[in-house]
Amino acid sequence: MLKMKIPQLEKKPELKSCHNVTWEDNYSWIHQNNILEVLKDSSKLLPEVRKYLEDENNYTEENLKDTKEYQKKLFDEIKGRIKLDDESLPFKDKNYEYWTKTTTKGNYSIKLRKKIGSNNVEEIWNGDKEKEKLKTEYFGVGDLEVSYNDKYLAYSLDLKGSEYFTIHVRDIKTNEIITDKIENTSGSILFSLDDRFIFYSKLDEKHRPKKIFRHEIGKSIKEDLLIFEEKTPAFTVSIGISADEKYYFINSSDHNTSEKYYFKTNEKLPKPKLVRKREKGIIYSVSSWGDCFYIHTNKDAEDFKIERSKSLESNEWEVFIPSKDESMIGGLTFLNNWIIRSELTNALDKIFVRDIKSNKEEELIFSDEKVYDASISHTQRDRNTDLIYISYSTPKTQSRTYLYNLKTKEKKLVKEQIIPSGHDPKNYVVERVECNSDDGRKVPLTITRHKDTPLDGSANLLLYGYGSYGASMSPSFSSTRLSLIDRNIIWVTAHIRGGMERGMKWWKEGKLLNKKNTFNDYIAAANFLINKKFTSKGKIIGMGGSAGGLLMGAVVNKAPNLFLGMIMAVPFVDSLTTNLDHSLPLTIGEFDEFGNAKDNKDHFDYIYSYAPYNNIKKMDYPNILITTSLSDNRVLFDEPAKFTAKLRDYKTDNNLLLLKTEMNAGHGGKSGRDGAIEEIAFDYAFILKIAGKI
Repeated sequence: MLKMKIPQLEKKPELKSCHNVTWEDNYSWIHQNNILEVLKDSSKLLPEVRKYLEDENNYTEENLKDTKEYQKKLFDEIKGRIKLDDESLPFKDKNYEYWTKTTTKGNYSIKLRKKIGSNNVEEIWNGDKEKEKLKTEYFGVGDLEVSYNDKYLAYSLDLKGSEYFTIHVRDIKTNEIITDKIENTSGSILFSLDDRFIFYSKLDEKHRPKKIFRHEIGKSIKEDLLIFEEKTPAFTVSIGISADEKYYFINSSDHNTSEKYYFKTNEKLPKPKLVRKREKGIIYSVSSWGDCFYIHTNKDAEDFKIERSKSLESNEWEVFIPSKDESMIGGLTFLNNWIIRSELTNALDKIFVRDIKSNKEEELIFSDEKVYDASISHTQRDRNTDLIYISYSTPKTQSRTYLYNLKTKEKKLVKEQIIPSGHDPKNYVVERVECNSDDGRKVPLTITRHKDTPLDGSANLLLYGYGSYGASMSPSFSSTRLSLIDRNIIWVTAHIRGGMERGMKWWKEGKLLNKKNTFNDYIAAANFLINKKFTSKGKIIGMGGSAGGLLMGAVVNKAPNLFLGMIMAVPFVDSLTTNLDHSLPLTIGEFDEFGNAKDNKDHFDYIYSYAPYNNIKKMDYPNILITTSLSDNRVLFDEPAKFTAKLRDYKTDNNLLLLKTEMNAGHGGKSGRDGAIEEIAFDYAFILKIAGKI
């Protein structure tokens, strides 16, 4: 039998230059000038590019055909850990209780309600039925909101994966669509308190939400009122309501700086007023409760503080919650008699409760496990209650939710994540350790392994990392990971710089001209795990997606011999080219994260020195699986496609290099429950194949 030919992308040499540096890019041609149109309509994709992506898909399928049956086994195994017919906990609105459920056969959730005091259950949304009606392969639900008078259901849909959402409003009782569809929105929906209007944000031609509109339900969208417009290219907008429902707050921000505007919920013709003028590097949010306004800000408080005042116009704000070094002060949740807040310290959540009458605050302790992820949520819209939901999980213990009485401190288990195929947390070991990076900074690692996995260096290890945008990796439970952990693959999450696990400093030390700290932390983690005999050199599988894909690309160029393989999901690997193109949706908004290579030579030199595509070398690489989606507007498909093509030219080994493109999906991959499980089973089959476990 003839071996399948390795796909080849045609080379069309092109010289690029910037800041007196010139480099060759043989595959630049696959980036179409009308790329945003391609995301909306894939028929506009160049035929030769489509053929290449399909050839790569066929090549991937051929190389993994020996895992086909195993993929099915993994799919059944992963799905077997999910309670398919499950229901969420109810939320009490004024007149109704609302909750969602999933079914054995369905892929999408169903929204249900019943009148308080009644047993008559109404189905007001069924994702599977809606998808069937529309005859679409991809079905992304952005927002699903019920009006305050319980009369209308508003929802936003993305049928491509490109994150251009269309808003619809329907009458719940008659099921009639009662307003024009509103296209090209961010997907978020906010009803006005009087149920006459919805607020939404409109995307501009660069896919950036720049305008807030008010739409009157039942009227033509031509009559929609423009409430707010942001003119700064890097800033995007959104709208929300205050805790006491007295004010709407408009947020305008990039990753690093924010500005807020407000207007009263009863204003007939809203005229948003400025809260605090933007200052570069200052992030703040505002809410109101009782007779006070609260500002959560990092001004003169690197890891945030909370201030309060009787007036937004006041220059006199008192410190309500002071800042703490390397502990992120989170936002506030209000009840009539309680204020609840969170802190993040060393990648671990803490929750604090304050009695408003006594002004005493204490930490809420709900688990004796040392490594956990925790959150709280409301039980009802009416804040005159002492009851909240507390949810927590650990890497080995499935999610548990308690109904907690803040007054009596009684807690009642009301929901536990059921694992139908069985799960015993005692079979697993969770450790939190620290390793030294190359500059001496201590990097937290969360390690999860089966208790029987040998610690003599013989085990394979999956090292997961992200490290960008201040996003922290929480140590929560994932039933899917058990398919690897039960096969003696140790799962490690590296809480590397670029996240905020150790506060704003941790983020700042992993961005702009400090970005390489992210990569160095990850490599230091890999070496530490080898030295401590959790694994050995050449037995590690690296895994990361999006900006985590940038991490994988940079690391594999720098230290390929540490790894058996890499999984790079929707990876940001042609980061220099994207940074230089200011016409792309995300580029300008990311200058504070990665720099502006076009206008700043230092930024250019720095990005050029680590950008994965530009730093591919003639050497042996580990096994690599790269996944992308045709309609992804965050990381365009051409980045991983170019990276794959160039890597084929340079690599000197015979290891697997596979590119898989979802032809009907976006940044998040396939839609629906089964689609998501299929993708995980595919990735895991690749891991188990290269680890010799299939």
